[in-house]
Amino acid sequence: QVQLVESGGGLVQAGGSLRLSCAASGRTFRSYFMGWFRQAPGKEREFVAVINWKGESTYYADSVKGRFTISRDNPKNTMYLQMNSLKPEDTAVYYCAAATNLRLAYRASQYEYWGQGTQVTVSS
Repeated sequence: QVQLVESGGGLVQAGGSLRLSCAASGRTFRSYFMGWFRQAPGKEREFVAVINWKGESTYYADSVKGRFTISRDNPKNTMYLQMNSLKPEDTAVYYCAAATNLRLAYRASQYEYWGQGTQVTVSS
């Protein structure tokens, strides 16, 4: 019942910034936990950040804490990931995801809906 589409990826030098967007369909965007994951070429998909239904609570992976900011605009059915001070190790395909019942936010299996991903490449 929810479709997600990411955008905003691209190529940036280390230390630069990017802002990713995730547009969601449906009328119940406010009812979902929304998260960001990423996957590098030879690695498993890893948790990045999550935001609760009201957008009042957030949680970040240690690797991005202090550099990335997750937010959501429910009237516009859009979630964002502001990425600052980017590092080469941030290079990955970034996916947005939605969950109706979330207990372990860092587990990809907790999320029911996924976008197609957007490429982020950080050069050294």
